[in-house]
Amino acid sequence: MKILIVTDAWHPQVNGVVRTIEATARELAAAGHVCTYITPQSFYTLPCPGYSEIRLSLLPYRRVAKTIAAEAPDAIHLATEGPLGQAARRYCLRHGLPFTTAYHTRFPQYLRAMYGVPERWTYGFLRRFHGAAARVLSPTGEMDRDLAAIGIERIARWTRGVDLATFSPQAGEAPAVADLPRPRFLYVGRVSVEKNIGAFLALDLPGSKIVAGVGPELERLRRLHPEVRFVGLLERPALAQLYSSVDAFVFPSRTDTFGLVLLEALACGTPVAAYPVAGPLDVVGGSPAACLNEDLRRATLRALRIDRALCRAHAERYSWRAATEQFVALQERIERGSAVRAIAQAA
Repeated sequence: MKILIVTDAWHPQVNGVVRTIEATARELAAAGHVCTYITPQSFYTLPCPGYSEIRLSLLPYRRVAKTIAAEAPDAIHLATEGPLGQAARRYCLRHGLPFTTAYHTRFPQYLRAMYGVPERWTYGFLRRFHGAAARVLSPTGEMDRDLAAIGIERIARWTRGVDLATFSPQAGEAPAVADLPRPRFLYVGRVSVEKNIGAFLALDLPGSKIVAGVGPELERLRRLHPEVRFVGLLERPALAQLYSSVDAFVFPSRTDTFGLVLLEALACGTPVAAYPVAGPLDVVGGSPAACLNEDLRRATLRALRIDRALCRAHAERYSWRAATEQFVALQERIERGSAVRAIAQAA
């Protein structure tokens, strides 16, 4: 099958959406499928206000239309709700082509935290964007319920995985933290307000705190917390070494739909501490590999007592191969007659 993925999230961004698309593409290729993309790299872009790492494509419709027509894919998947996703949606509806969408990011909570946008406004946009999809791919049961509650139908499960070869317990210590006293507590991810990193950094904990990642809050948090080791953006092997060099992974976010970093940490044998909210509950709820508690300090200190072997065992339940097989099964095939008509109309 030839699958076209349209995404507003792409390099140089490093986040769960980009990682999911990359991992899925690797597994698609391994299974003999062909994956092509429409990304911001082919368009004029402007930085997103307040978040310069995100690039917004300008007036993309004509190029998106030509690309879809030229690619003539068997299936179209819209990974994001940004300008490219909206342009592709418009094209598909205009030419009667089915498509799937995915719900990766809790935009209502994100936009409220970043810009004060009322959540009801964003929910209306999400209903419109996803409402026309053949299927809306959701990562967890909690997200299924959230989407259904705002009137979105045709929801299907597309879970996530972890690269168990790259993310595995590593010998030795990461150079960036080898000098830090134990216990060591780590956060990995986007450094922005909706991630609630301040809740982690404010905890009264022994030992050391480490933050890996970049984002709009980075410089402010550096100034506020000079005692914290900020190590920036790391490549995957170095990140696996870092996970293996700490004693607990702290996930303070209350707004993530899944939290791929939870699985990465666990795959390296590192126990997780988090709030009992969507994301952590779906990934590690009830697991002996994590401690979930509204008292994040208590959860973090209890996580230190978890057997690291239990963490790896939990992560091994998730694979990108299984997740990608699920993704392929959910794609809506385009009828060749519809595709020919669309190409003729776009020419």
